[in-house]
Amino acid sequence: MKKLISISVFTLMMLSSLVMYSQKDSISLQREARKLVREGNKLYNQKKYADATISYKKALEKNSSYTKATYNLGNSLFQEKNFKEAIPQYKILTENSEDSFEKAEGYHNIGNAMMEEKNYQGAVDAYKNSLRKNPNDDETRYNLAVAQKLLEKEKNKDKDKNKDKNKDKNKDKNKDKNKDKDKDKDKDKKEGDDKDKKDPKKENDKDEDQKKKKDQKNNENKKQKPQQGKMSPEQIKQLLESLKNEEKKTQKKLNAKKAKGSKIKQEKDW
Repeated sequence: MKKLISISVFTLMMLSSLVMYSQKDSISLQREARKLVREGNKLYNQKKYADATISYKKALEKNSSYTKATYNLGNSLFQEKNFKEAIPQYKILTENSEDSFEKAEGYHNIGNAMMEEKNYQGAVDAYKNSLRKNPNDDETRYNLAVAQKLLEKEKNKDKDKNKDKNKDKNKDKNKDKNKDKDKDKDKDKKEGDDKDKKDPKKENDKDEDQKKKKDQKNNENKKQKPQQGKMSPEQIKQLLESLKNEEKKTQKKLNAKKAKGSKIKQEKDW
C-alpha cells in the first residue's frame, strides 16, 4: 500500500514538473516572439519591409497566436504591395482577437488592401465591418464614402459598356438586315434585267415571223382589194381562161365549116 502511494506521489511530481517546464518553455517562446516583433518593428520603421516580414514570420513560429505579430506581418506585406497575402493576415486578427479596436483595425486594413486591388465592393464591406466595431473612426467612415463612390462609378461604367455592346449588336443586326434587303433588291433587279434582256436570235426570228405574216397579209389584201386601174393575178388568170375558151370555140367552128364546102385547090394546067 505504501509503495502504491509513493508511486502516485512520484507520478504527480513528474507531471507537475512537466507542466512547469512547458510553461517555462512557453514563456520563453513568447519572449522570443516579442523580441522578434520588436526587431521587425525597427526594420519596418527603417522601411526595410522585406526584412521586417521575415522577423514577424519568425515571431509567429514561436507563438502562432501572437496577434500583434500577425497584424504587423499584414502591414509589412501591405507595404511590399503584396496585398493578396496581407489580407489573410488581417482576417486572422479579426477572427482571433477579442479586442474590438483590434478587430476594427483589421477590417480597416482589409478595406485598404482591397481598395488597392480595386475590389471596391469588398472594400465597402470591410469598412462597414470596421465601423461596426468602432463607430467613431472618422478615417474609416471617410474611406467608406470614397469606396462607395468608386463602386457606383464602376457600376455605371459597366452599364454604359453593356449599353454600348447592345447598341453595337443592334447596329450589326440592322446592317445585316439592310444587307439582306440590298441582296434581295439586287436579285430582283437582276431578274428584272434578265427578263428585259432580249435574245438577239429570238428577236430576229420574231422579226422574220412578223415580216412574213405582214407580207402574207399584204398579199391577201392585194388579192381581196386590188388597186384601182390594175387587175389582180386572179382576174388575169380568169381572163386568160376565158380567152382560151373563146379561142377553142372559134377554132371548133372553123373546123366545122371546112368539113362542109371547102374548095380543093388544084394546080393550074398550063
